[in-house]
Amino acid sequence: MKSMIYKKKSPLIVFLVPAFLFIIVFLYYPFFQNILNTFLSIGGLGRAAEGVNTPWYENYARLFSDPYMRTAMKNTAILIVCTVIFQVGIALILALLVDSIKRGQQFFRTVYFFPIVISATALGLMFNLIFLYKGGMINQLLLKLGLLNYEVKTNGKMIVEWLDWKDKAHFMSTMFTPVMWQYVGFYFVIIVTGINNIPTDLYEAAALDGADGWKKTIYITLPMLRNVLRTCLVLAITGALKVFDLPWVMFGAGMPENQGWLTGTYMYDQTFNRMNVDYGSTIAVFIVVLGIILSNAANRLIKPSEDL
Repeated sequence: MKSMIYKKKSPLIVFLVPAFLFIIVFLYYPFFQNILNTFLSIGGLGRAAEGVNTPWYENYARLFSDPYMRTAMKNTAILIVCTVIFQVGIALILALLVDSIKRGQQFFRTVYFFPIVISATALGLMFNLIFLYKGGMINQLLLKLGLLNYEVKTNGKMIVEWLDWKDKAHFMSTMFTPVMWQYVGFYFVIIVTGINNIPTDLYEAAALDGADGWKKTIYITLPMLRNVLRTCLVLAITGALKVFDLPWVMFGAGMPENQGWLTGTYMYDQTFNRMNVDYGSTIAVFIVVLGIILSNAANRLIKPSEDL
């Protein structure tokens, strides 16, 4: 017997309309207003527009001629590659390993997912203690291993040449490491769920044909995870374009020689620090458009499987 809610459509409208209005007010209206702002001259937050830019595409012309924006795009492209390789790749390996054990699966799932629960601000402060202080955890470890140069003065004071993890030679690894570490668990849970949805009959039939563990993984698990990996790829690309919180907590506007910008951090700096609201809106629109283009490209690269 079907529920009455499907026979009477009016109760559905009661729940759908408020949610629809909420999305319109807090998502679509700000987004289209943001597009409009890209053509206006806005001197700061909360200020009215001073008029239309001359020419109207001034911010878009600036976008493609801004050297810091090119730097942000280059760093974001590197982050996208690292995200796909390390976040999704490590998550896939961990998911396959956890699925192959019989005991302790729930423990490892909880441990790997735990970094997602921690706020980005807390993680940023934690990695500041690990990397960015002269006597931080990494520097102390390198000192214990004898990998840092030091000199002991006659008064017993030790002068150590601490590594600066925020300089031009190290800032990329310092900035990307916490981002990679935090979201591995997110993709791990998605992939484990996909593995659990694979019918066990396939593995039993493969075992009867003499397939061992690796052959099952290569010929059954990975092909059946095509749709899941496709989803992870899209999420990894769009997520990398929006990365902001962890790098900003660790570096703020103090990027080394302005070489550490990402699209998200540069957009925030232009909007809230330099009060270039119209230009910040232009960067935001560019991020959205780029995310749509790359997501469609990823979807075309990995065609959906019709088996699942």
